[in-house]
Amino acid sequence: MPQGKVDPANIPDDGLTTRQRRLLPITAVHTGPGKGKSTAAFGMAMRAWNQGMNVGVFQFVKSAKWKVGEESVFRRLGELHEQTGEGGPVQWHKMGEGWSWTKKQGSDEDHARDAADGWAEVKRRLLAEEHDFYVLDEFTYPIKWGWVDIDDVVESLRTRPGRQHVVITGRDADPKLIEVADLVTEMTKIKHPMDVGRKGQKGIEW
Repeated sequence: MPQGKVDPANIPDDGLTTRQRRLLPITAVHTGPGKGKSTAAFGMAMRAWNQGMNVGVFQFVKSAKWKVGEESVFRRLGELHEQTGEGGPVQWHKMGEGWSWTKKQGSDEDHARDAADGWAEVKRRLLAEEHDFYVLDEFTYPIKWGWVDIDDVVESLRTRPGRQHVVITGRDADPKLIEVADLVTEMTKIKHPMDVGRKGQKGIEW
């Protein structure tokens, strides 16, 4: 496992000490057609919770009526923190009422408004330093669909105050989002059981 050692030839000339660089905020993007983008982000959020960080999860696409397994776990972790002080506080928010892949409910105007309102709330929280760790789940899609302005997102991420970490998931990440990120991972599908007609399974897809 990497130990965070820096090649002397690659030490940035930024005037910061090693400790100061260790405390810099991270913008991470998990993109690509493969499975596991959100799962990896929630794994990072669990590490953040264990370090006592204030975690905020914002789901931008999955239906508000669809309860994923991670939601139950993180809500319970938030309760555990309230009861015992272990870990950190957790908030879980769903943006919209079902504007998912099929977008069955509401008009495109409704979905666009929900997405814009959701991003406005995240932006407000970033400015207020309300959380230490943000998961913006499936956030690449409202950007791709033109419901959220990519330039506003990039500027807000680039200029956010403090040490707030932000992890963004979803396919087809905008090149500007990739450019502003510190950590970008592309999930590449090699095989998937659904390719041969198998259905999603408990403990795997949800």
